[in-house]
Amino acid sequence: MSNITKESLTKIPNGVWVLGFVSLLMDISSEMIHSLLPLFMVTVLGASALAVGVIEGIAESTALLVKVFSGALSDYLGKRKGLALFGYAMGALTKPMFAIASGMGMVLSARFLDRVGKGVRGAPRDALIADITPAEIRGAAFGLRQSLDTVGAFLGPLLGVGLMLLWANDFRAVFWVAVIPGLMAVALLLFGVHEPERQGEHKPTNPISRANLQRLGASYWWVVGIGAVFTLARFSEAFLVLRAAQGGIAVALVPLVMVAMNVIYAASAYPFGKLSDSMSHTKLLVLGLVVLIAADLVLASGDHWTTVLFGVALWGVHMGLTQGLLARMVADATPSDLRGTAYGFFNLMSGLAMLVASVLAGLLWDKLGAAFTFYAGAGFCVVAGMALAARPAGAR
Repeated sequence: MSNITKESLTKIPNGVWVLGFVSLLMDISSEMIHSLLPLFMVTVLGASALAVGVIEGIAESTALLVKVFSGALSDYLGKRKGLALFGYAMGALTKPMFAIASGMGMVLSARFLDRVGKGVRGAPRDALIADITPAEIRGAAFGLRQSLDTVGAFLGPLLGVGLMLLWANDFRAVFWVAVIPGLMAVALLLFGVHEPERQGEHKPTNPISRANLQRLGASYWWVVGIGAVFTLARFSEAFLVLRAAQGGIAVALVPLVMVAMNVIYAASAYPFGKLSDSMSHTKLLVLGLVVLIAADLVLASGDHWTTVLFGVALWGVHMGLTQGLLARMVADATPSDLRGTAYGFFNLMSGLAMLVASVLAGLLWDKLGAAFTFYAGAGFCVVAGMALAARPAGAR
């Protein structure tokens, strides 16, 4: 690691590091379940690809929809940590529902409540990171948090694979183990993060009033639109798992595709986040679209494990390029007292796009096949590129 990189990491506030490790632990817990859940639904509960798409779309969009309310509430209260803590606790306490699920109704309920918890914590946590980080290193801070989060996202499936092999494909036993890191994340947040003191007396005002929404400005709403179109082009990662399963990979090893994606994602999130502190954001987003188009075309071309692995790796590079960058762009485009609301609306639009994209992907998969699903994703990337060309004056 270079001295410049080490110096950059030491400048990042301790609270960002702690929030990163909280995300890491919760992602281990969540991804142990989520990497196996599509296969559990299809092979144990007899669900169709459309059912998987509907449940994944409802679950993920629910998390993003709830963020608008929790973000606005954190602005109103002038406090972020309490809401984040409640959201993490809710996520941890819903994990046992997956282990006892006997039908799709229970799985849907568990996914719904788990993602409500994610929605409650997401916007306040991101706003808290923006609050405690100097503006000149926000890209690096969001990249670091995303990188640590993604380390959990590949350790979770890796642990799941190991336990599936050890316990002869016992899905439910693995789901029970996932409860432990979730509870550890809650404890670390409770004792390890301290909310910064606010300058002056906080006077609660309605953050979603017409006057406050007008304060967000055209640059912010452009970022919201770009985030939504990017989400539409990138449907649920459950379909990456299903694509891997088509290639004849052993059930217990299928989650390794998510491990591969998240290794690449984790390795690229911080460097690209740091790069966003000094490089044009629009150019980085264009590069992210090009990489996603390449990923879609590779995944559409065949289901051999080497092909799928290459496509999934490109998907991970795309995520590393774009996710921390978009979070940083929201912070840059909004006043500090409206950051929670800003992240909430950003994720509201992304949530609606995720619901549409996942349901559409499931329909295309069932009716026209896997290849057409990924070709459609590439088509949406072209639409996203057109949206980038319409950036407002002053956008980086």
